[in-house]
Amino acid sequence: MGGTPLIELERLVPGFPGRLLAKAERFNPGGSVKDRSALGMVLGRIRSGELVPGRSTVIESSSGNLAIGLAQICGYFGLRLVCVVDARTTQQNIAILRAYGAEVEVVREPDPVTGELLPARLRRVAELLATTPDSYWPDQYANPLNRQAHLTTMREIAEELDGRVDHLVLAAGTGGTLGGCAEYIRQAGLNTTVHAVDAVGSVLFGPTASCKRLVPGHGASVRPKLLRPADAAHVVHVTDLDCVVGCRRLVRREAILAGGSSGAVVSALDRVLPRVEPGATVVLILPDGGDRYLDTVYDDTWVRRHFGAVAHLWAETDDAGFPQQVANSPELADIGHR
Repeated sequence: MGGTPLIELERLVPGFPGRLLAKAERFNPGGSVKDRSALGMVLGRIRSGELVPGRSTVIESSSGNLAIGLAQICGYFGLRLVCVVDARTTQQNIAILRAYGAEVEVVREPDPVTGELLPARLRRVAELLATTPDSYWPDQYANPLNRQAHLTTMREIAEELDGRVDHLVLAAGTGGTLGGCAEYIRQAGLNTTVHAVDAVGSVLFGPTASCKRLVPGHGASVRPKLLRPADAAHVVHVTDLDCVVGCRRLVRREAILAGGSSGAVVSALDRVLPRVEPGATVVLILPDGGDRYLDTVYDDTWVRRHFGAVAHLWAETDDAGFPQQVANSPELADIGHR
């Protein structure tokens, strides 16, 4: 777990004034940054004796990367996992969970008061906890072990760059990655500015315009107990369309297939750039890969249905039809002279 690569991004932003890198968290065993959270929240309880392999049950409300991370960890340690999801959960994710041996409960009716599915899922978690002996709710939104798990995320970045990290751009959700990275920065005395990327419609850093969200992985409808807004020096709010454009630009310019919240981080970079000093080192944390978004973010039909004809936003080309940043690259020029 961990030890994910830092990838130099040489084409994403033509003329970038410094050094730009991406921490590719898709290379964790379960495919996302949430593997770190899952391991931290489960292993800490195993070591304390509160979770006993072969006897204890882990119960969590999650329909995405954390659920898959927990399924992997619980399967390895011989713990039963009951994962509470809702009707919006993709069949692919449910299939992955079951492949790991997790039990999946699907909540289909929203909370009658709020009309949201999350409160209904949490209510079902509470019911299961009350009726399941020796059970544990990781509760990623409030568990300090989630934040502690991401001390390693920032430590790996800092060690590989000899402490020279001027700007860090990351997606905020539970507050785990943000909190852990910010804590390491404080402990190590790094001069790093943290830019948090939130969703339009999220309440993490204060109320924004309410809207239906299509791309998961960042933002929240309820502020997590774990979140410390002061951990971020700067906050950027992005739309679902921004996420799509960021993903498409990243795969087109750098050949990196990344997930929806990674696209959010890439798009947010446009609004971070005015704050970047010449010669600065900027690191983007890319939370997961694009494999689980092939029928949404990377599906042209889905994109047109929700956003219209927007392909021009990432399809910059020169007269020969090559992407501009590729056509002008020294690598292509070398190939042409051979």
